[in-house]
This record gives sequence, structure tokens and C-alpha cells, in this order.
Amino acid sequence: MAAAGYGREGPAPKPAVDSALRRLGVEKLSIGDVQRLEWEVLEAKIRRWIRAARAAVRGVLASERRLCFLIFHDLPLSSSTNTTAAAGSSHDAPFAEAVKGAALQLFGFAEAISIGRRSPEKLFKIIDLHDAIADLLPDVSDIFAASKAGESIYVQAAEIRSRLADAVRGILSEFENAVLRDPSKTPVPGGTIHPLTRYVMNYSSLISDYKTTLSELIVSRPSACSRIAPEGNETAPSFPDLDLADPDSQLPLAAHLIWIIVVLEHNLESKASLYKDAALSHLFIMNNVHYIAHKVKDSPELRGLIGDEYLKQLTGKFRLAATRYQRTAWLKILNCLRDEGLHVSGGFSSGVSKSALRERFKAFNAAFEEAHRVQSAWYVPDTQLREELRISIAEKLLPAYRSFLGRFRHHIENGRHPELYIKYSVEDLETSVTDFFEGCPPSLHNRRRSHG
Repeated sequence: MAAAGYGREGPAPKPAVDSALRRLGVEKLSIGDVQRLEWEVLEAKIRRWIRAARAAVRGVLASERRLCFLIFHDLPLSSSTNTTAAAGSSHDAPFAEAVKGAALQLFGFAEAISIGRRSPEKLFKIIDLHDAIADLLPDVSDIFAASKAGESIYVQAAEIRSRLADAVRGILSEFENAVLRDPSKTPVPGGTIHPLTRYVMNYSSLISDYKTTLSELIVSRPSACSRIAPEGNETAPSFPDLDLADPDSQLPLAAHLIWIIVVLEHNLESKASLYKDAALSHLFIMNNVHYIAHKVKDSPELRGLIGDEYLKQLTGKFRLAATRYQRTAWLKILNCLRDEGLHVSGGFSSGVSKSALRERFKAFNAAFEEAHRVQSAWYVPDTQLREELRISIAEKLLPAYRSFLGRFRHHIENGRHPELYIKYSVEDLETSVTDFFEGCPPSLHNRRRSHG
């Protein structure tokens, strides 16, 4: 055909390339089409696109490049293609004619994602898309960048990768904002783990799984100016500085993960204030910070980024919350078992006021029954923490009650209707403590045994 003077007027292989991409699942979608899709639909399309793009670039386009070279590289150029030849090889023009439309269609999908709305749920699929394009860029360079005719395709792919990187950084910032501003509406029943805590820590674990890419993309630490500007007339919340063991040795990504936890804790404090019972608010903080600490422990990647020093701080915080819960919930009950106020005036030898003692037993019974009724409905989901808390309560309550009974029970038993005042044995209390933090209050009276 070239010898007969037809130059490049022979049938182009463009339909074959288009057909090959269709078979791979590359759809003809405009940017508007892509951005109108629901995210769940788009996620599936991204997965398919990544597979299709690898096959399209390394299979279809690379093969077409080789084919055009084999056919056209040593043929004379017609005058109409001399300009192209001056800037490239003899096979560039037919190759560009065959594949440019298909390549633009292929990368148009990724471009639509890169400029779409940013929201936290998109982060990981966008990272997958970024990594896929980054992985393909050397191949795209080999296929397109050497020629003027195809250079724009390589430039487009490189720009898309850059925009996806910007999207990743923006989404991480959006996520930090979302964690801070999750509204405090109603307290979760029983002081258990808040759904926000589970979501944030699962998200953080996934972030750590993408450490390799994110360590390259996240290059700046959270700073005062990036710590979420207030909206409208709100006052900017006051946060402690990031307490990093060695900031210079930590990746910016690690600083962001710690900052996310700091923001989460700040939000949880406001959620704890929704509880009318102060003891329950401390239990809520204990549950949630304990969950945060254990998610860090259970994820080697997350623990490696956050570090053991900050993990120790988290452990100290949930233990402090546990101590505050016990102090708030049990001090009044334990005070019922003190001697003060039981002795008649004139000194210890003067004896015990039986009326005061009866009132003291009644006060203890009422306070313990209320604690049992309420705190059995509270929930500590971690089995080990729940058991540790029960043991700690029993270690304070049972010896105090045993001692109180030993000192004063004979004063009550020598009077009328002792069962109205000494309602519980030590064993009754010990058994009742096992009901605590189950999220389902049983009847305390079903737990009682004879106190005799």
C-alpha cells in the first residue's frame, strides 16, 4: 500500500483496540456519568477498572505499539505525515490514531474519580487507584512518552496520579474534621463502646495497612493551623499539644494517627457529659479508651506507627477512668460500712446506738440494691476488663462488709426482726457482683441466700 502511494490511508486498527477494551470491561462513561454514580457502585467499578487497566496498558496498548512498530517503522512517510515524523518515529502517527481515543477513555474514568467529591469512605479505594496508576506509569511512559503523538496520554496519567495524591491528603483532613464534629446527641445505653470509636479505630487500622503509600503521600504533620478551623461562630476547641516521644523520628503519618485519637478522645469527653450519672460517664470513657488501646495493640502496623509510649498513655487513661468510676460509684456505699456515727456519746466504751446501726444497715441495703439494679444494666463488653472490674469491686466491698457484720451483727440479731436490716450475707454480695456490667439487670432477690 505504501509503495502504491496510499501512505497511511489504509484501514486503522482502532476498532480492534476499542473492541479489546470493551471485552476487558472498560466502559464509555463521561466524567459526569462517573460522578453521578452511588459510591457502592463506584467501588465495584474501581476494582474492575484496576484489573482492566493493567490488561489494557500491558496487553492491548503495548501489543498495539509493537505491532505498529513492526508494520510501519521502515516504511517511507507520505508528505502529510512529515511533520509528525520530524517529532517522532514513522510508526507514531498510526499508533496514536489507533489507540488515543481508547487511552483517553480508559484514563478518563480515573480522572473523574480524582476530581470527585472527597469523603472519608472513599480513601482506601482512591489509594488503590493511585497505586494502580503509579504502578502503570512506567509502562505508559514506555508506550507513549517517547513520541509527540502519544505524549499527552502520559502527561494525563501523571496528572491524574498527582490529583489522586491530593485527594488522599484532603480526605484524611476531612476524616479528622468528621471525627471532631460528630455530634453528641444521645448517650449510648449502658456506657458501652460508642459506634464512632469503633468506626474511627477500624478506619485507623486500615490507614496503617496502607502505610507504604500514605507515608509517601502524607508529608506534613498536623499543625495549629490545620487543627480544624471553627465553623460559623463556633469557638475553636482547645486541644493539648501532640505528646510525641520523639517527633523528629516519627513519620508525619504517625503524627496524624495520634492526632486522630486525640480528636476522638476530645469528642468522647463531650459524649460522656451526656450521662446524668457521673460514675457511668467514667465507665463510658474507660470502655472507649480501653477499646482504642486494644485496637492499637492488636494491629502490629498501627502499633508500630503510634508507638509504645503513646500506648502507655492510653492504658493509663482507661485505668484512671476505672478508678474514678469506682470512687464515684462506691464511695457512698462503702461509707455506710464505717464506724463513725454509730457510737453513743461518751466514747467507744459507752456502746453502740442500735437505732443508728439499724439505719446504717438500711442505708447500705438500699444503696447496694440501687447499685446492683443500675450497674447490672451497664455494659463492659471486654470480658477480661469486666472481670477485673468485678474483682476490684469485690476486693473493696466484701472485706468491708464482712468486717462490719463481724463487729455489729450481734447488736441487730439480739433485737426484733433482724432480717429487715441484715438482708445479705457476704456470699450474697459476692454472687451479686457477678451480675455487674452484663447489660441486663437480674433480680437481686433471686440472688439472696440465708444470712444466718
